[in-house]
Amino acid sequence: MLNLFGFAGRTHSDNKDFKFWQSGNHPELVYSDKFFEQKLNYIHNNPVRAGWVEQPEDYLYSSARDYQGLRGLIEIDPVILIKKV
Repeated sequence: MLNLFGFAGRTHSDNKDFKFWQSGNHPELVYSDKFFEQKLNYIHNNPVRAGWVEQPEDYLYSSARDYQGLRGLIEIDPVILIKKV
């Protein structure tokens, strides 16, 4: 995987060694629980869309594990969303 990061770094003028993140960012204000949950699900499902795992919680570096009651590699405090009835 380090070879892929190295290739990406060498082929972009804004980086000289390794490139892990995409160029550019588009920050958005998290204005509701629904919006937060949408973004969290998007992030958790990235390894599934990439074909690396079958379920989000199977990816060892994902906080999806914590949200499923499993232990992730990095300790987090999952955000508890209150569902409005």
